[in-house]
Amino acid sequence: MQASERINGVLYLVATPIGNLGDISFRAVEILRSVDLIAAEDTRHSRPLLDRYGIDRPLFALHEHNEQQASDRLIDRLKGGQRIALISDAGTPLINDPGFPLVTRARAAGIIVTPVPGACALVAALSASGLATARFAFEGFAPRTGAARRRWFESLVADERTLVFYEASHRIRDCIADIATVFPVDRRVVVARELTKLHESFLCGAAAEMPALMERATENRRGEFVVVIEGAKPEPAETGPSPEALRVLKLLLEECSVKSAAGLAARITGVRREDLYRLALELKRAGSDGG
Repeated sequence: MQASERINGVLYLVATPIGNLGDISFRAVEILRSVDLIAAEDTRHSRPLLDRYGIDRPLFALHEHNEQQASDRLIDRLKGGQRIALISDAGTPLINDPGFPLVTRARAAGIIVTPVPGACALVAALSASGLATARFAFEGFAPRTGAARRRWFESLVADERTLVFYEASHRIRDCIADIATVFPVDRRVVVARELTKLHESFLCGAAAEMPALMERATENRRGEFVVVIEGAKPEPAETGPSPEALRVLKLLLEECSVKSAAGLAARITGVRREDLYRLALELKRAGSDGG
């Protein structure tokens, strides 16, 4: 046990399984057994996990509807020296789950906040997706309505990072249809369903073919979903001024000095004056050598 964990007045953020109850660390179980209080998103939902590992500690409900007032009460307990564990219904606390006000207030009050890492649905889906993992963006849940969702996708379509977000079962097919509408036809998409559970599945394909794949996979009408979308391909680097900028510069060089031609061409085309100046010198030099 680390030194910080021997000090009273600690808030532990304990990751719990996202499906398979075996996906919890030894350290997480030890901490849950030893704390003064467990703050849970839904105490009824957490009970089977706690019972399985013989964890019999007082429970305190902290969810999206009461977390402002509940956080104040928990901060008072932490200031009084209690050791408290925060758990969500599944996965890592605060990742699209309640707890942010509690953590920010604890930090502001000088209370030790320590993570106890473990399962996280977005990381699990990303790691097994076959898409790039070096740079990714987690976007929470997609907007609920079709129009808002399509605008949201339009704002993300040029992002070069792999995109990861959650979706509800009753919206997943409409969501995939919107992806096929907005994203390039060959953009790769992965739909991860029921991660770590008995009926875990991954459906992979190009954006254009995903609606038909979803239609055939009737089991994808129920469950918990993580959607992963391939990032946009980087735009090719500019190799120099455009043909139009070159044409303008050549015309101006017929009447103006190198300095004036570069300055005027920059104002007309928007290309950097320094780049056009160097190009103008090269053009002048080439003309002199040929003459």
